[in-house]
Amino acid sequence: MALTSVQSFRDVLGELLVEIGNEDQNVVVITADVGKSTRAAKFGEVFKDRYYNVGISEQHMITFAAGLAAIGAKSVVVAYAAFIMRAWEQIRNSVARMNLNVKIIATHSGYSNYADGSSHQMLEDIALMRVIPNMNVVVPADVHDLRRCLKKLVIETRGPVYIRIGRDYSPPITFGIEYDCELGKAYLLRDGHDIAIMGSGVVLYEALQAAEELKKMGISVAVVNVLSVKPIDRETILNVAKKTGRVVTVEEHMVFGGVGSAIAEVLAQEYPVPMRILGSTTFGKSAKSHQELLEYFNLDKKAIVKAVLEVISHGNR
Repeated sequence: MALTSVQSFRDVLGELLVEIGNEDQNVVVITADVGKSTRAAKFGEVFKDRYYNVGISEQHMITFAAGLAAIGAKSVVVAYAAFIMRAWEQIRNSVARMNLNVKIIATHSGYSNYADGSSHQMLEDIALMRVIPNMNVVVPADVHDLRRCLKKLVIETRGPVYIRIGRDYSPPITFGIEYDCELGKAYLLRDGHDIAIMGSGVVLYEALQAAEELKKMGISVAVVNVLSVKPIDRETILNVAKKTGRVVTVEEHMVFGGVGSAIAEVLAQEYPVPMRILGSTTFGKSAKSHQELLEYFNLDKKAIVKAVLEVISHGNR
């Protein structure tokens, strides 16, 4: 699969926020002194009276967004995933407990902020967000997913949503595939019958490449985009697991509490199958590229192929 139509997550985010602002006058955007680097500032250039920079104060950012939502605004918070977690208590108490209409867009997630190292590489956020009642969690695979989802989530969807995206790197995972973004839905990117690779985010590009390599070995691989991590699509996960009998999950996140854990919870309760969860078990590190980190932390095509072969070998014993 050639890398074509590669676009930047944050650049597309900035464009979409302006489009959303034009469509709905109730949308407000709040950030914590990272408007330029997240491209949220593009909204502020067009809608100065609906854009708020609260400074480096993430707890205040969330509380302020909750207050605006309480009086009818459609609040959109935009900041780095790593630093939004400073406001977990406010997200829990002020947003989720009150079930307020606040959309939290977490940028620079996973290994996407490769040069800044472990302090900026957020690998624990899905676990922290999906445990909160009323909080929905969406992880677009690429900018095409972001385009499908963002307007619908901000303008039409009521209640809290955590939307996790990277910094720039967005290989064309879902380009040319037709589906609508819906909470509680996962999407089959590739059909197969020997094993399934399920996951979220840009690492699905590596999964699709791995599926191509495995096809050459005579192994048929299904690939599932778990776009909505919470609520999770139990029906699709179970149907694919029943068809393939084996599952490998991939994500730019800790193996604890993330997408793999969410899938395992479904399968353990209803249809246990041989399974491997690929992700991180430690903090990130500085690197020269996003790809370098995927290789270092065993989330690249080669590592996924190896995991698939091990699961198949184990299941055939």
